[in-house]
Amino acid sequence: MKHNNVIPNNHFRKEWQLRVRTWFEQPMRKRRRRSARVLKYAKSAPRPIDGLLRPIVRCPTNKYNMHVRLGRGFSLEELKEAGIAVRYAPTIGIAVDPRRKNRSLDAMQDNVQRLKEFKTKLIVFPKNPAKPKEGEAKKEELAMAAQLEGKLMPIQKTTAEIEVRPITNDDRAKTAYRSLRIEKSNKKLEGIRKKRAAEKAAEKADKSAAKK
Repeated sequence: MKHNNVIPNNHFRKEWQLRVRTWFEQPMRKRRRRSARVLKYAKSAPRPIDGLLRPIVRCPTNKYNMHVRLGRGFSLEELKEAGIAVRYAPTIGIAVDPRRKNRSLDAMQDNVQRLKEFKTKLIVFPKNPAKPKEGEAKKEELAMAAQLEGKLMPIQKTTAEIEVRPITNDDRAKTAYRSLRIEKSNKKLEGIRKKRAAEKAAEKADKSAAKK
């Protein structure tokens, strides 16, 4: 050490036994979490392990709206289109979000189709097994019922196929920059050109009327 510096006097070993952190309980915590999961699954049986069915939605803002994820719950319009009552939906494992609104018709139809597919796979246990009501499962279906492990109707991501074709002479003659500039100017001057065309048509009509 050189020059007129502060003399270091750090108390690194001052009662360090009271402040040290250990992870000796990590293996036991792992076993404890696993046993808690098993008890949770047994308690929720025969319902799916993944929980309630949730809709497929798009992330907000232009930056992330190309990504899809699971939403909080189905909207009231989607449940109505699928023919499911709002109060009945949570009792058969469907999440409901009354605040959510549908902004896209395609997204709404996809979620309605998701609900209809879920209804076809659903097995509703009757309150009175001796006298099952309409829509409730019978003895044969109850014997086939098993708790679903893993994800409940996961998102199937599809990639669009890219069309490939040979480059022609017409493509080589065109330039992307020039085409973009022309389209931009056409869009900018569309209103002015329409106005001028209308004025010329009116002027011609006036001249023809004056000659007559």
